[in-house]
Amino acid sequence: MDLLATLVAVVRTDGCVVFANSALEDALGMSRRMIEGQPFSDCFTEPLVLKNALEGAGSNEFAALRYDAWLKRASHDPVPVHVVVAQTDVAGEAVVELLPLEQQAKQEREERLVDQAQANKELIRNLAHEIKNPLGGIRGAAQLLQMEIESKELIEYTQVIIHEADRLQSLVDRLLAPHRRPHMVGDVNIHEVCERVRSLILAEFPRGLKVVRDYDTSLPEFRGDREQLIQAVLNIAHNAAQALAERLAAGSAEIVFRTRVARQVTFGKQRYRLALELHVIDNGPGVPDSIKDRIFYPLVSGRDGGSGLGLTLAQTFVQQHHGLIECESAPGRTDFKILIPLP
Repeated sequence: MDLLATLVAVVRTDGCVVFANSALEDALGMSRRMIEGQPFSDCFTEPLVLKNALEGAGSNEFAALRYDAWLKRASHDPVPVHVVVAQTDVAGEAVVELLPLEQQAKQEREERLVDQAQANKELIRNLAHEIKNPLGGIRGAAQLLQMEIESKELIEYTQVIIHEADRLQSLVDRLLAPHRRPHMVGDVNIHEVCERVRSLILAEFPRGLKVVRDYDTSLPEFRGDREQLIQAVLNIAHNAAQALAERLAAGSAEIVFRTRVARQVTFGKQRYRLALELHVIDNGPGVPDSIKDRIFYPLVSGRDGGSGLGLTLAQTFVQQHHGLIECESAPGRTDFKILIPLP
């Protein structure tokens, strides 16, 4: 039961917990030792419903009962869960299984992100290759034309064509960069990655910005491409710093790098025993609602003059490590969470 993603407790029909699995420990924020022997109904906002369900299971009124409830958690708001109470072969005991309703929504959101990233990758590669060939022809024709023209005014027009063709070529090269560069795999310490990004961000924004470290030093090294991960984290942190323009001017801008170990997590349609959680949190205005669902799409930007490629490339680099980037944003707090499986 400790390998299950769902929350499971074995409960006596008098309501006391006999066993709680690891997922339930994590959800309640309590150790198994604290949970076992306690009335399980106390963990719900409406305890009477579970008491009645356990009494019904004990008197053989049903084989299984389902209902929706709210599960209380230590130091957190209650979460909605779907409760399944089922009889067991042991007299006087029942199995209570809790399916977090937000977990189902989270899995669906993650699957959409994975599918979206794959579609983006194919679109970018095909579009970039389609643009490159005619772009080279336009630039070459403008250069030849410039050699034949004597008027300075007309030469200015050909120079505009060449300049804009070069700008588009640079954009195309950036779009194709993740797919061209070989994957350089080695041992990666995520805190070295964070420290490198921290130094780069503070060098560019030396005044008004505080970068806070909140590291779990027990995190192991893992195999990956260090430079790709530096670029992914840098893209996210750089976006955050640019969004903090008002707070930078006031001297109250803050970015937090937080690392944690996640256990028994499911993302990208797979379950992992251990995963790295890297949070990049800022106290800026938040992601605009109009683009919140599209921030990982290519060429979508919430900033005037932004290329809209930073988050797309970051997601691509992380997915090449079998990971995923998620975002939760509200005014005053935006949290980009990078998840990468650990050995």
